[in-house]
Amino acid sequence: MTEFALHSDTQAFINRRHNLLIGDQRPAGTDGREIDVINPATGECFTKVACGTAADIDQAVATARQTFEDSSWSRMTPVERERLLWRFADLIEANADSLAEIECLDNGKSVAIAKGVDIQLAVNFLRYMAGWATKIEGSSVQPSVPFMPGAQFHGYTRREPVGVVGAIVAWNFPLLLACWKLGPALATGCTVVLKPAEDTPLTALRLGELALEAGYPPGVLNVVPGLGGDAGAALSSHPDVDKLTFTGSTGVGKLIGKAAMDHMTRVTLELGGKSPTIVLEDADPQEAAAGAANAIFFNQGQVCCAGSRLYVQRKLFDNLVADITDIAARIRLGNGLDPNTEMGPLVSAVQQQRVQGFIEKGLAEGARITTGGDRQGPGFFIQPTVVVDVDQRSTLVQEEIFGPVLVAMPFDDIDEAVRIANDSQYGLGASIWSNNLSAVHRMIPRIKSGSVWVNCHTALDPSLPFGGFKQSGLGREMGAACIEHYTEIKSVLMKV
Repeated sequence: MTEFALHSDTQAFINRRHNLLIGDQRPAGTDGREIDVINPATGECFTKVACGTAADIDQAVATARQTFEDSSWSRMTPVERERLLWRFADLIEANADSLAEIECLDNGKSVAIAKGVDIQLAVNFLRYMAGWATKIEGSSVQPSVPFMPGAQFHGYTRREPVGVVGAIVAWNFPLLLACWKLGPALATGCTVVLKPAEDTPLTALRLGELALEAGYPPGVLNVVPGLGGDAGAALSSHPDVDKLTFTGSTGVGKLIGKAAMDHMTRVTLELGGKSPTIVLEDADPQEAAAGAANAIFFNQGQVCCAGSRLYVQRKLFDNLVADITDIAARIRLGNGLDPNTEMGPLVSAVQQQRVQGFIEKGLAEGARITTGGDRQGPGFFIQPTVVVDVDQRSTLVQEEIFGPVLVAMPFDDIDEAVRIANDSQYGLGASIWSNNLSAVHRMIPRIKSGSVWVNCHTALDPSLPFGGFKQSGLGREMGAACIEHYTEIKSVLMKV
């Protein structure tokens, strides 16, 4: 495979020894094990990362607890927390070229996407959350206490940081998802133990270094790469973690939620999806085709709210599917370091095999592929795939594939479109493509989904909460709503 030149900062980072980050120390891990970091575009190991254990999680949580309770961090003013978040965002932006290349090598996505989408969204979000540091407030109330007649009271509420946050992030947007959790935690005054996905640990470690460079006290952000069944399980069940925030599959999210409940640990779970893309007959066909293709093929389909179910009003169905098929067939696959690449590989051999297995099962159930369907190598590539002749109850329609596989089905009227769009255990995102705003406004309240996009898909803004209905999770990322998940509300009643 062609070699591509790396930024000098990227090469220097890759060549380093990648240990854990606990406080300002870089321990190798209690048992000395390491995780091979694989470049998905080549299938080759290009560096190694220390593999944290349950004992390392214990140490990181203890450090985070001490920092939360006893350090200058606990006495820091809101405006100081605001300034630190701005510095952190500035450093991420200043290191965008290198961070994008590290994300590409680690995850497989293109450098252009990593820099223009992941990193820019992360920077924007951290700056948005910086503003919240000085706007966390309670309220005053005028109490009426019936069993103390004549007494005067002063009543108010206050929001306080929840404490030590355990953050576990998925491998599809490693840096961005970490920042979604770090932003509100740092704005509210919490401390964090971050456990990145074992497939993509590198940018989390770099974020930890940049946080120290920004001026965060040691112990505010601790990073412990490790295996999910060891380090992840230990963090999920740790009795001294006050809040868990997780992004990943619904199955793993349920395990984390159950473990958290043993200690009544607060949880935010952003889980799986099987998002519908609904195209009404009055939609602009070219815009809808390009939008529907981007909704599923962006980031190789490894997006929790990817538009993986396409429902098209029958009048447009054949032509729209043909247009999307043509778009998919022309997508250029390749190494994300290549500026000509339009779609990179899947994150791992395991994920490639999983997606291929879904495609094969769909064919066995009678589905027909209009383009794609095969794997490519070296690396973990799957061709952009469009599937038709599927039943609403089929595996390809009901299960989250998490790859570049689109299933397309026609519908006759809006009532049918709403019914089949909601016929899923998931409810994370949905999009409607139409110029009939009256019909769109009537549909939006009927769609059981945490986000509804109109004439766009997966359009995210820091001010809008993101999360799911049904099996797609609990709580919200982003927006003012996320502040509630990182604070406890305290009521105060004072007899005066």
